[in-house]
Amino acid sequence: MNTNNELISTKTNVVKPVYSITPFTLIDFPDKTACIVWFSGCNMRCSYCYNPDIVNGKGKLSYDDVLDFLRKRVNLLDGVVLSGGECTLHKSIVEFIRQIKAFGMLVKIDTNGSNPEMLQILIENKLIDFVSIDFKAPEAKFDSITKSNFNSQFHESLHLLMSSSIPFEVRTTVHSDLLSTNDIKAMSEELVNANYKGKYFLQEFVSNVITIGNLENPVREFCDYEHIESAIPIEIR
Repeated sequence: MNTNNELISTKTNVVKPVYSITPFTLIDFPDKTACIVWFSGCNMRCSYCYNPDIVNGKGKLSYDDVLDFLRKRVNLLDGVVLSGGECTLHKSIVEFIRQIKAFGMLVKIDTNGSNPEMLQILIENKLIDFVSIDFKAPEAKFDSITKSNFNSQFHESLHLLMSSSIPFEVRTTVHSDLLSTNDIKAMSEELVNANYKGKYFLQEFVSNVITIGNLENPVREFCDYEHIESAIPIEIR
């Protein structure tokens, strides 16, 4: 039996969970050549999100479509980034990743941290090699910015990653009209209180794009964040 070519299941493969594939990236998986698999759907509605078509849209590609794409890139790509949307919402992702790993490829996931149960399964089964976890907002603003109540789940996911041996990063996309300097300081303090020891990455909101909340370009300057005093290193991308 050729398990590498075996379908996840007849029923699962008629589902199209993937919105699109970015065939090649050198910046999304640290020190690796990779592609990005964009999963449709998300359980947050962050007003600054510039992937509204992915978050609100339906998938266009099945797991088989993606595996066929990857099969042709064995020995050409080091790894695969599973992003979205929110990839951990898709229950069949476990078997999907097993098949990616069977190709000899590494797997990175981008997650909002809202599904610690799935994250724990992926960690325990050694199915992921790197994680980028998005820290959306400080506790006081989390619900209003994300239109969700997953703050405690984010911190549970953060604790799972800190307790594991998997390399990971914490990052925040900053629209300076939504997150102030004091907000970023409060978020860095939350990380310190959680005993996080790594770097905290800030990335500036991409202007002139359509967002879920139809936000205008930020008025305030992003560079204000360079002057935040923090017990953990803050790095701006």
